[in-house]
Amino acid sequence: MNFGALPERLAAVRAEIARRQGAGRWTHPVTIVAVTKGFGLDAVQAALEVGLTELGENRVQEAVPKIDDPVGRRASWHLIGHLQRNKAKLVPGRFVLVQSVDSLALAEELERRAAARGVTQRVLLQVNVAGEAQKSGCALDEAPALARAVARLRGLGLEGLMTLAPLTDDVDVQRRTFGGLRRLRDALQEDGLWLPALSMGMSADYATAVEEGTTMIRLGTALFGPRQP
Repeated sequence: MNFGALPERLAAVRAEIARRQGAGRWTHPVTIVAVTKGFGLDAVQAALEVGLTELGENRVQEAVPKIDDPVGRRASWHLIGHLQRNKAKLVPGRFVLVQSVDSLALAEELERRAAARGVTQRVLLQVNVAGEAQKSGCALDEAPALARAVARLRGLGLEGLMTLAPLTDDVDVQRRTFGGLRRLRDALQEDGLWLPALSMGMSADYATAVEEGTTMIRLGTALFGPRQP
């Protein structure tokens, strides 16, 4: 594929981030995670050439060949999709951040695999703020107890929270979802947990997420264009 439009698209994203932050109360940096799901190593190379070094994948099976390639080894990889416990052994040492921890059983398996490699695995807790049955993530009311339990696992480093908003153009729905995650994070921090990372916002809704205080956005189409069917 031709990714010649990537520099222009990236500039547009950065301009939108600045505009949305300028209209609100947030001034912290927003990390752009370029999602290469559905694209090949040419997308990885294109991202690196424009300075995008934080890359994301949804599926471990698709990600491993990219990560293990010499080109892929130049990037820092995030797992942003659902992780099955039987794939956890492939994660430590490859992914710098697992954004989709949603159960204590998964967290404990990740810790076990990380310990076997002698590393600390950085993670985010995925929270299903909107309560959508078809989406992964722990329930909003279960998140505080789960966050405290995960934070006690010595082989993991819990750094924050992640969520996905419903697929809608309704900005109010997006805002309720993202604002709900931020308020949860703030409450947990008041309770003694240090959770600096908020991963919320994708190509269709990242602008609202920026207004609601995200620190990390996950962009595929907004950077690389539509995926081929």
